[in-house]
Amino acid sequence: MAALSYLGFHLVFLAPLLFVLVLGVSLRRLRLPRARVQWGGIGILVAVAVLYTIPWEMALIGRGVWTYGEGAVRARLWGIPYEELLFIAVQPIATALWLYQFTDPSDRPLAVSLPNRALGALAGLAICAVGVALYLRGGTTTYLGALLGWAGPVFAIQWAFGWPYLVEKRRTVAVGVGLPTLYLCAADTVAIGVGIWKLSPTYTTGLAFAGLPLEEALFFLCTNLFVVQGLVLWLWLTERLGIDPANVPADPVGQ
Repeated sequence: MAALSYLGFHLVFLAPLLFVLVLGVSLRRLRLPRARVQWGGIGILVAVAVLYTIPWEMALIGRGVWTYGEGAVRARLWGIPYEELLFIAVQPIATALWLYQFTDPSDRPLAVSLPNRALGALAGLAICAVGVALYLRGGTTTYLGALLGWAGPVFAIQWAFGWPYLVEKRRTVAVGVGLPTLYLCAADTVAIGVGIWKLSPTYTTGLAFAGLPLEEALFFLCTNLFVVQGLVLWLWLTERLGIDPANVPADPVGQ
C-alpha cells in the first residue's frame, strides 16, 4: 500500500500552494473588469485541459505506461482516478495564479505575418511528428513519443497565433513556467518515491534527473507551457480587442 494516497498528495502539495496563490491575488485586489478577463482565461484553459487530456490519459493508463500504488486512489472514471482528474483541473489554475502575479499588458499589434504563422505551426507539427515516430517505435520511447505527439498540436496552434509575441514576453513566459514546473517536479519525485504512482520501465527511457523520470519532467514543462503561453496570448488578444479597459493599470493583478 502506498505510504501516501493520491488525495493526500493533493492535500500536502497542491492545497497549500493554491491557498498561498489565491491569498496573494486577493491581497493585491484584482480590479473587476481585469479579473473577469483573467478568470475567463483560466476557465477556458481548464475546460480545454480536461477535454484534451482525458483521452490521452485513458490510452496510456490502459496500456500500463504508469500505474498507481495499492490503495493510493479511491475511485476511477474511464480508468482515470478521480484524483488525477482533479490534478488536471488544479494545475492550470495554480500556474495561472502564479503567472498573474507579474504579467503586464502590451501595445504590440495583433498582426502576425503569414510566414511567421506558418513557421510557428510547422515547429509545433514537427514536435508532433517526432512524437508519433517515437510512439510507433514502441518500447522504451512509448511515453516520450505519446507526450510529444500530444503536445505538438497545442504548440502548433499557440505558436502559429503569436510566437513573435511570446518571444517578446520570453521573460514572463520563463518565470511563469519555471517555478511551477520545478515545484511539481519535486512533488512528483516524492509521489513516485512513496509509491503513489509508478512508471513502467517497459514504456519509459529510464533517463532520470535526481530521481525524476525524464518523461515526467517534460510533462510538467509542456503542460505549464500550455498554460502560460495560452494565457499570455489570451491577455494580449483581449487587450488589443479592447475587451480589457484601456485604462487598466500595467499590473493586471491590481495595485
